[in-house]
Amino acid sequence: MIRDLTQQAVKMSASAVDRLRVRHDGVVILIYHRVGRRTSLEVDLPTSLFADQMAALAELGRVTTLDDALDWLRAPDLSMGGTSVGPPIVVTFDDGTRDLADIAMPILEQYAIPATLYVATEFIDRDLRFPADGRALSWAALAEMVNTGLVTVGSHTHTHALLDRLSPEAATIEIATSARLIGDHLGQRPVHFAYPKALAPSPLVDGLIRNSYRSAALAGTRANLRGRTDPHRLARSPIQMGDGMHWFERKVRGGLTAEDDLRRVVNRWRYDSVTN
Repeated sequence: MIRDLTQQAVKMSASAVDRLRVRHDGVVILIYHRVGRRTSLEVDLPTSLFADQMAALAELGRVTTLDDALDWLRAPDLSMGGTSVGPPIVVTFDDGTRDLADIAMPILEQYAIPATLYVATEFIDRDLRFPADGRALSWAALAEMVNTGLVTVGSHTHTHALLDRLSPEAATIEIATSARLIGDHLGQRPVHFAYPKALAPSPLVDGLIRNSYRSAALAGTRANLRGRTDPHRLARSPIQMGDGMHWFERKVRGGLTAEDDLRRVVNRWRYDSVTN
């Protein structure tokens, strides 16, 4: 209860900060992790809530693929790329747990929502468990998701490693192994990348990613602005159970940036001594 009250207080404070900031329209990229509420994790959403959120996005008519959103970001004027009703919204998932195929995918198909799924390939390749007993997708299930035409697969490293604390050699292996496995099993090399724990990379890793991928994602909980966004530093807004529909709608509008500012400071402390 204390955790929930603290979380809501942070969101209310972030909302108050939003009112003091000038609002800018841009590409909003949402991060999901799990669907089905099989755990107590804040990123494990109830099926009904996820379905309501996808229905709300479908009604807005602004959800596009990540590739189309990147085209919008670099288009010279508002008549090119994106949607006819406003800046694009992009749905993404991190890690690659089995519930995405079993629970999330039918809902995405119901509302025709395209999504980018960033996978940590070792978990899929070796059928390893993510924390909190997260069962990994199989390559076969992932291929079926891709075959719907709605899912694009990106890399989330091989072992979910925090690349800013690896040697150059180890980081290179992480990046290359993940790309190779995705290419081998799905027949297409990934062109999008997401940093685990949304931690920014070292300069060397940054260069490796820029040479290998069209885009790279961090966190940010803000809109990505046309002409002012580095495609290798995409901001994404994490969606949590505590967002419900109210705070979810704020995040869809590019709000609650202050919540992410606090999360980023806390995460730097939390992950200081870990590598994945």
